[in-house]
Amino acid sequence: MKTTITSLLFATFALSSNSYAQEKKDDQQATASNSVTKQIALTAQERDYAIKLLMETEKGVYNAIKGLSETQLKFKPAQDKWSVEECVKHIAAAEESLWAMVDASLKQNENPDKRSDIKFTDQELVNAVEDRSHKSKTFAALEPSNSPYKSEAEALAAFQLNRDKLINFVRKTQINLRNHVSVLPIGTYDAYQFILLISAHTNRHTQQIDEVKASVAFPKR
Repeated sequence: MKTTITSLLFATFALSSNSYAQEKKDDQQATASNSVTKQIALTAQERDYAIKLLMETEKGVYNAIKGLSETQLKFKPAQDKWSVEECVKHIAAAEESLWAMVDASLKQNENPDKRSDIKFTDQELVNAVEDRSHKSKTFAALEPSNSPYKSEAEALAAFQLNRDKLINFVRKTQINLRNHVSVLPIGTYDAYQFILLISAHTNRHTQQIDEVKASVAFPKR
């Protein structure tokens, strides 16, 4: 599972992280890092923002696939492109995998000393993940062809279940998510940022669904 998650993150950030990270000034990062370790739990603003992003991106998936026929769901713009159904399967599988990583980090001791290694602000992280101008290939385990879900409906049900759990967690948690920091080969991120990443990843592939639907050959019904 750890290998799968790490590879997912490599695929997500490989082409986009450097350009955003370079825009961050070291003194601003240090100030943000030092101040946030003093808080006990999420601020009201942080909690509201994460919940808003989770709810909006969940709604985005449903709006993107609403009313689509089986033919439309399975249409592929090209042999090497994903269908709408395959995008949904990937979104659902990634949701579970990324949350597993957050959950694992929360079982470890707090490590606020690692915050100085964080190079992304929250918004920079969201922007980097959502940026579809940078394309990358996902890890094999998260390819739709290897999905545990047999249909779009099954994937959607799993996605909704896991998203509801995550929203409920953010609403109620008193854990200092900022002080649970994951250090990976691709960068350093706190647990709160990983929750934002989950939302942004959903949006990234909802955009992909819209791209499929915008294809000239997309079935009329």
